[in-house]
This record gives sequence, C-alpha cells and structure tokens, in this order.
Amino acid sequence: MHGRNNAPMDGRLHAALEARDWDVLARLCKQRLRKNARDLHATRLLGYALDCLGKTEESIEVYRRGALLWPQDAELLINYGNILLNHVRNGEALPILERVCELRPDRAICWLKLAQCCYLMTQHENGLKAAEKALELATDIHERSAALTQKAIHRRELGQVREAVQDCQDAIALTPGEPSNHTNRLLFMLADPTADAADLSQAAREYAAVFEPPLKPGWPDFSDRRGDPWKKLRIGFLSPDFRIHSVMYFVEGLLAQLDRRQFEVFALYLFPRDDYVTERVQNHVDHFVRLAGLSPEQQARAIRDQGIDILVDLAGHTGYNGLLAMAHKAAPIQVSWLGFPATTGLDAVDYKFTDEVTDPPDAADQYTEQLYRLPVFFTCYRPMSRNPLWRYQPRYVVRSTPALENGFVTFGSCNNLGKLTDEVLALWGEILKAVPGSRLLVEGKNLDKPEFAAAYRSRCEGLGLAPHQLDLVALNGDNQYLTYHRIDIALDPFPLTGGTTTFDALWMGLPVVSMIGKSFKSRMGVGMLTHLGRTEWLAETRDDYVQTATALANDIEALNALRLSGRPRLEQSPLMREDIYSHHFGEGLRAMWIQWLAQNHAPASPQAQQEAIGAWLPQMPEEWAQPAAPGVGLAPGHRVSLQDAYQRLQAMLDRAKGEGPVAETTDGQIQSRRWADVTRMAESILDSVPHDPVALTCLAEVELAHGHHDFAVTYLRYATESLQSRG
Repeated sequence: MHGRNNAPMDGRLHAALEARDWDVLARLCKQRLRKNARDLHATRLLGYALDCLGKTEESIEVYRRGALLWPQDAELLINYGNILLNHVRNGEALPILERVCELRPDRAICWLKLAQCCYLMTQHENGLKAAEKALELATDIHERSAALTQKAIHRRELGQVREAVQDCQDAIALTPGEPSNHTNRLLFMLADPTADAADLSQAAREYAAVFEPPLKPGWPDFSDRRGDPWKKLRIGFLSPDFRIHSVMYFVEGLLAQLDRRQFEVFALYLFPRDDYVTERVQNHVDHFVRLAGLSPEQQARAIRDQGIDILVDLAGHTGYNGLLAMAHKAAPIQVSWLGFPATTGLDAVDYKFTDEVTDPPDAADQYTEQLYRLPVFFTCYRPMSRNPLWRYQPRYVVRSTPALENGFVTFGSCNNLGKLTDEVLALWGEILKAVPGSRLLVEGKNLDKPEFAAAYRSRCEGLGLAPHQLDLVALNGDNQYLTYHRIDIALDPFPLTGGTTTFDALWMGLPVVSMIGKSFKSRMGVGMLTHLGRTEWLAETRDDYVQTATALANDIEALNALRLSGRPRLEQSPLMREDIYSHHFGEGLRAMWIQWLAQNHAPASPQAQQEAIGAWLPQMPEEWAQPAAPGVGLAPGHRVSLQDAYQRLQAMLDRAKGEGPVAETTDGQIQSRRWADVTRMAESILDSVPHDPVALTCLAEVELAHGHHDFAVTYLRYATESLQSRG
C-alpha cells in the first residue's frame, strides 16, 4: 500500500548509499522515520550512516531501539553486533551475536562474528567452536580464510601453537592480500619451537613482498625536510597500545621524559577506544593524534601532515598495527621498536632499536632494518602501569620467599600459556623431579574453567608433571604482582621468553631462570639478566637450566636474601633508570637524523657523508651536554617544568591545610576538593617522575590529614629512600 508513496524516497536512499553520502543518507532516513517510526529499512540504514559519520553513540542507540522493535531481524542484529565489535564493546556484542547465530545457524558470517567477539572475552573454547562452524558453512574463499583466521587466534590462546600457524598459512594461500593472516602467522610463529629467526625473517619478507612493491613508486623523497642537523625534531610514536596494555610499562616513562629541548613528541593512536591510561598519555605528549578507522593510505597522509621527522612503530606484527601506513613511507626515517621481537620485513622501515646483548652479534641478516644498538637494555621498565600509586601500597612490598613458611619450593610462571609448549613443560617436569617436594604454579587464562583446567592438567601429566605438584591459577588482572608472593623461583619459557612478566617477577624480588637463545625472541631474558648483573641465572642447555633452578632451590636462606635485595638492585640498574634510558634513546634518534641528512647530502660517497657528520658534530648546542630538566604533563598540550609543578603543588597543599582539620574517612575517599587537588597534582608528578620525593611527601601529608597514618608512613619511607638514592 505504501510502495508507490515510498518509491521516490527509496530511490533517493539508494542513491545516497551508493554515493556514500552519509549526511544525506542519515537525513533521508530520519525524515522517513518521522513518518513511520517502525520503518525497518530506514532504521538499518540510519544506524549504518551514523556509524560512517563517526557518530558512534547515536548509531548504537538507533540499533538498540531497532533490536527492541525487531528482535528476529538477523540483518539488523548482525550490523548492531558488528558496530559494537568495531568499537571494542565485546561484552555488549556477545549476546546479540549469539542471538544472530540462533536466527541464522546456516550462515558462516554469523559464526565468524561470534568467534571474533569471543576473543577479547577470552572465551577461546567457544570461539574455536564458532570458527569451526563457520569453516564448515563457508561458501567462498573469503569466508574460508576468515574462519581459518579465527580458528588460529583461538588455537594459539589454547596452546595449539603449531596448528595455529598452519591455519594462518592455509588462510594466506586462500587470500594472500589479507594483512591479518600474515600478522597472525608471524605473531604465532614466535612461540613455535620449530620456527627459528630465519623462518621469521622469511615470513616477514613474504608479507612485505605482497604489500610493499606497489607502494614504492609513490614514496616521497622528503626533500623539504632536509636542513639543520640540530633542529627540534618531531618524533611520532605509532601504536594501538596507548591504553591498558603491556607496552605501556615501557613507553610511558619515555613519553614523559624525552628531552623537549630536542624533540616534539606525538602519540599517533591506532586503537578505536580510550581508557584512563590513554588519558595519561595525552598529558605526557605534546600532540595526540587519532588514526583509528582510517585506511593505511589515509594514516600515512595524516602522519605526513603532522610533519613527523622520525616515526617510531611500537607494535610490529601485532593487532591493530600501523605497518601498512609505514609501507607508504609516512616519514623520512621510520623505526621499529618494542612491540615485536623480530623484523617487520619492510624496506620502508629504516632502523630497529635493540641493544648490544639481546640481539646476538651476527643478527643483522635476520632483519631488513639496520640495527641501532643502545648501550643499555633495549627498553626501560616501569611497574604498575594500570595503577601507578599502587606501587607504594604495602601489599606490593617484597616479602620473604614463601618456602620459609611452606617448607617446600614453588617454581612458577605467569606467562601467556601459548608460550608454554610441550618442550617447556616437560623440562619443568624434570626440575620438579630434581627438587623433592617442590611444586609448579602456572597462572593463565581460562584456568578457572573446570573443563579447560582438567584438560591442561592432563596434558601436563602426560609430559611428566605429577598432578599433585601442579597449582593452576586463573589469570586475574587484579592479582598482577600478587601471585608472585606465592612463588619462590620464576621459570622463563623458551624459545619465546617472557618480557613484561619477567620484569614483574624481578621487581617482586624473584630470581628468574632463563635459557640463552640464538635470536631476539629467545634472548630477552639474556638481555635483562646481563644488564642486571645476574648472568648466573642463565642456562645454555636444558641440563644447565635444571641445574640452575635446582641450585637456587637448594639454599632457601640464600634464596630469601636474593629476594629481599632484588627490587632495590633492579630499580637502581639501567633496566629501570628512565633518565639514563631516555638520554640514550634521544642520542639514537639524533644519530639517525644526522645520518639521513648525510646520506642525502652525498648519496654516493660514504667518505663525504662522514666528513659532513664530522663538520656538524661540533655545532651541537652546548646546553644539550647537560641532562634535560624533567617536565610534568598536567593536561593535553599543557606541560610545565618540575619546579613549576612543585610550586603549584605547594600552593595547593597550603590552601588545603588552610581549611582546618579534616574528618577521618573510613572508605579511603577524599571528600575535600582541595585535598583531592593535592592528590591529583602529586600523582601527575609521579606519573612523569616516579619516586619523586616532594610528591611522595605531599601524599603523606594528604594521608596524615585524613587519619591514614600507615599510608602516610609508607609514603614518607619511599620519599626518604628516593632522597638517599639521589645522594
């Protein structure tokens, strides 16, 4: 009945959709819905148009209303679920996509979306089942490839590493132009004991061979950037991980402390969602640029528009990475650092930040990048990224080794279960046999699920680990660091060694037994322990590994002494000295810039390049010879000196004290706005300069004013230790 009246509108809707004119499409849909609020077609298109316009919340609200009106409409529901997935709202998407699979059980796409949703929800068994169902129902190579991808990512989390790599290779064979298949293959190969550095390098080069050659003719020469070797450089850090993520344990200090006399710092953010860590990053950097949702070409153009001189990638072949933007040559100098322990494979990436130990001397052939070897460890650790002030809480203080009270030694690992291959677990079983009465604690995802835990325990038993010696602990982010109170000796997996988890263990005072490998991915423990001066915990062979662990376990008093002295030793070492690390990192950036200028000055003559560099070096500003004074980011784009921050903090403290006595709180919450201001300012200072004694002393004043004497004493103790360590 309404067909004739609606026909012109239908044509206009279709034309706007085909033209991708989202403003017009949204306006037409709203007009139509004003006449008929139950118009299903207009509701679907309006939600889609609003999402394309970046009006996420409005789009989700349209779909939410539509889901209430048409709970049986699978098309509307899958679009609703997909938008939630795109904005990392998996918890909301899960029940919607489960409903979609009930409505359309014969459609592969429905099961694919469910499998995708399950990943961030850590529902890997359900995700694998959904992926297998999608593969069974797939009707073309794209659906088959996508199903294999989903199978792979869930298999990897379930410890089926080799099978996951094979799924990725099968997916690449079907759709070689899909980047995620290559990314997953490389990521999963890291934990595959049969894949060595040469295999990783070859796989990365295969990735580059697919995507890079068509882009090379369009690379700019950046001739407009050439000039002063000592100019203030624009440094762009490209990452999807400026949020609650392990990368932030190593990046935040650098963003806060990189010398602002020499560098202007940009955070180029690739993830579609923020959190409170993102807010801290915005305060640390000079510019925060969002790139999520843009194509690689658009991302590269946006980076060039910012005038970035050196682009530093923090992700490598990990999720939501920006490597394809780098393949467009987004900056004159492009650098790989931190997030991926192997080569990108791209000619567009010029350098790789590493160090003199973690990459062996003969490592150059493993990389397409030129290695820049720092004189310190390749990165610098800062604990408690998620809750910086928790660093000072009593429950995180190093305790005596638990064997003193237990009467037996507990070995342990809090690494990703995907790193714990059969070879690793079997060797750990030999350690348990060599140390009577000992136990092994393994923390990991899904170990709170009875079926998964039973299967894992059975697997371990088949590898020689007696069930009564095995403690399985479910991964819980709230227990980070606390699980180490239950472990005497940490065991590092191989060939993919621990990174953040190894640092966590060392910070909690534990010795870490690590295997010496042949490439970066299997030598992170080597680098850490060498720079810590604990090479006696390194093993060259399986027998050495067992003997090292056994020797540590055989002297409990010595083990306890190691534990109680471990944190101060780590914090005073270059592994946690952000001032030392930032200086060397800045030297590296400047060296790369000068070398690039020299190469463009005399492209065919290395001798002329060296002569140019020799002429430039004496021109370095004299003041740069002295360390840069720390700065404090108070808000996006608002950075002050540490002395200025001190003055503001003191003024806030004086105003708060002027209020008179404060009622003692029982819930720990600060009611007074002025005392809350003191806390926030002190925390901002500590975010930039950990262990700052002035900020810690002011926090002690806050706690004392509110009757929290124990916390006040704790802050004062840390302030005193900080002053003593500064001499």
